[in-house]
Amino acid sequence: MTVRTFTAPIAVLMVFAALLATMYLGYASNTEKNLHDFPVALVNQDVGDTIDGKPANFGAQVTDGLVAGMPSETVDLRVVGIAEARNQLQNAEVYGAIVIPSDFTKRLAILGAGAVVPGEIERPVITVQTNPRVGPYTTGIMQRIADRALTQVNETVGKNLTDQVNAALANGTPVEMSGAARLSLTDPVQVVTAPYRPIDDGAGQGLVAFFYTLILLLAGFTGAMIIHTLIDSVLGFTPTEFGPWFVHPPATGVSRLRTLLIKWGVIATAAPILSAVFLGVATVLGVPLGNGPLLWLYGTLAIIAVGVTALAVLAAFGTAGLLVNLILFVVLGLPSSAATVPLEATPSYISDLAAFEPMHQIYLAVRAILFFDAHAEAGLGQGIWMTLLGLAIGLVFGALATHLYDRRGLDRAAASNPAPVAIPVAAS
Repeated sequence: MTVRTFTAPIAVLMVFAALLATMYLGYASNTEKNLHDFPVALVNQDVGDTIDGKPANFGAQVTDGLVAGMPSETVDLRVVGIAEARNQLQNAEVYGAIVIPSDFTKRLAILGAGAVVPGEIERPVITVQTNPRVGPYTTGIMQRIADRALTQVNETVGKNLTDQVNAALANGTPVEMSGAARLSLTDPVQVVTAPYRPIDDGAGQGLVAFFYTLILLLAGFTGAMIIHTLIDSVLGFTPTEFGPWFVHPPATGVSRLRTLLIKWGVIATAAPILSAVFLGVATVLGVPLGNGPLLWLYGTLAIIAVGVTALAVLAAFGTAGLLVNLILFVVLGLPSSAATVPLEATPSYISDLAAFEPMHQIYLAVRAILFFDAHAEAGLGQGIWMTLLGLAIGLVFGALATHLYDRRGLDRAAASNPAPVAIPVAAS
């Protein structure tokens, strides 16, 4: 026993703990502070009206006020038409929309006249559409952004409307209005929040896409570790322990590359079965699956891609590959998946990881299949492309590493091996 026996694992654990804290605490804390480029559509359908013989368009004023008042570093406000807004909502390109109706100015004018003329009036409405299919946390962020912006808009519109009513009725000399009328003018706009395409109760407010992604990734990740251990044991490269006993058959002399090919064959065979099991369980539980056959096909691809890459890492790095895989697929993958907190509310280093992290790519594809009618623009195209790219990288990396090891004579066959034994571990 040496000092290094104790210090080496403690040092590794310290680095691992620091990485865990940085990723997970940084991911969940200070979402308001970290908010950046949050995509929101703004639609002005107001056709305007004529007030006192002059054309007026309060919708345009509100639009200009929102564009000027919304911090560009925090919110990516996109002024678009209603058709484009719906298209972006359907493809998960925006997290919500603020819609000003076509009769906005007309209703404001009626409200102003109703302050002194008896009759039934209705406050004009601005609709805030959330996009719950994108993720559960985005709805809350969208509502906070809209509340802050529209509260200021309401105050500005109310003041302008009150001034115009006073000036119009008194030819420049304000007249007294009732307290109720004055109150209605100071808060003239009604803000209505409604989800765009609500999701089924069985979707867990959108979280089912995250958990389906997680089981696909774990099937490939943990499946690779199980296959790696069992195949190495069968081929005699590592012992298998059963409680206080272990069995270590003689090494077969199979090359590293061939061993890896065997493992790849096992994960490729198991993947469609595992994907079918997930689909069957989800069906029994009443989970809305969107396009079931497509989900099964993509689930098979995702499991194979993760499993092949994880096995390649284990073949190249040996025991250290376990830690590499854990960091690559889980530690860095969960925060950068954007499955709960959107990337636009996380630190920039987490957003950067999402460009290549496998879990984010799988999540985009699964979410598109489950909630966005399998639209390629909603993430399915990127998810499939990046999953295929990851599979290709895993195949090339694993084949190249094991081939180079074999060429240099670093094979796993021993010169002589004892017969298979089962040895009890002696008590000390």
